[in-house]
Amino acid sequence: MDFIIGGLAGAGATIFTNPMDVVKTRMQLQGELRARTDATTRYRGIFHALYVIARADGALALQKGLAPAMVLGFTMNSVRLGMYHVAEVNGWTKNKNGDISIEKAMFWSSVSGIMSGVTGNPASVVKTRIQAAAHPSIAVGRQHKYKGMCDGIITIYKTEGFRGFFAGVTATCTRLAIGSAAQLTTFSKAKEELLSHGFFTNTPLGLAFGASAVSGVVVALAICPFDVTTVRLYNQGSSATGAVLYTGVLDCLTKIYRTEGLHGLYKGLGPLYLRIAPHTTLSLVIWDMLNNLLAKSKINTKVVVYQMRFIPQQIHFK
Repeated sequence: MDFIIGGLAGAGATIFTNPMDVVKTRMQLQGELRARTDATTRYRGIFHALYVIARADGALALQKGLAPAMVLGFTMNSVRLGMYHVAEVNGWTKNKNGDISIEKAMFWSSVSGIMSGVTGNPASVVKTRIQAAAHPSIAVGRQHKYKGMCDGIITIYKTEGFRGFFAGVTATCTRLAIGSAAQLTTFSKAKEELLSHGFFTNTPLGLAFGASAVSGVVVALAICPFDVTTVRLYNQGSSATGAVLYTGVLDCLTKIYRTEGLHGLYKGLGPLYLRIAPHTTLSLVIWDMLNNLLAKSKINTKVVVYQMRFIPQQIHFK
């Protein structure tokens, strides 16, 4: 049940944040391996990107890749949030005094992030390529023309084999290890700090919102370079679809920095934050609320079982 709750939280949040994911992907592919002075600017910012995508491809294009994104949201978060919740419940993230241990929380959130990265990578590859496909007037990066998620899966398997689904897996595991550690550790610690200062003591929903808002800022700054790298590696495809631009994570990071500068590694930071902040807030709030409901249902179940065991016996004695 811990894993199902995590998956539902991630999938539910994806519906609202997918448009920002589309914008982020396009902006991160824009001007690929070109100096800022030589690159053609298709998207001048978040709002301009939303406008030109809707104008050229239609408003529904802002939800491109929603199906694989929801599959990704469920599979990745079921593993990541589920594993971390198990660690929390068993006290593996706390010190001897019962307080959150930063080191232990970072370890378990990183492990859960890596495992979720491997699990969700195939859906990530399909999602990114569908989101990158655009009208020629606003197209950036390599264009993969898939009719949908199923067609994308079949085409990748036929042209790239099983390995195609794990393009960029090293980059995404690195990104998720860092991002998950930053997200879940800051979320847990922020909740603890807010409660210790008397905030949201009687409002679990407010506590979850406050803690997740802090978490979103930390995550966006921590993972942006690795997020850019992941998107580039996902979208390049194999040598069967054209020249391979990057041979791996370090090669990608190095080439981006040399040709596009530090700015290149932080491309799409704005939409990344606007995607992560609400996604972090929604997924963690949903996750927190579902866990609270599950905990209450377990207590109520125990009460009912107790009553069923002992009340009939007491009536019989009377």
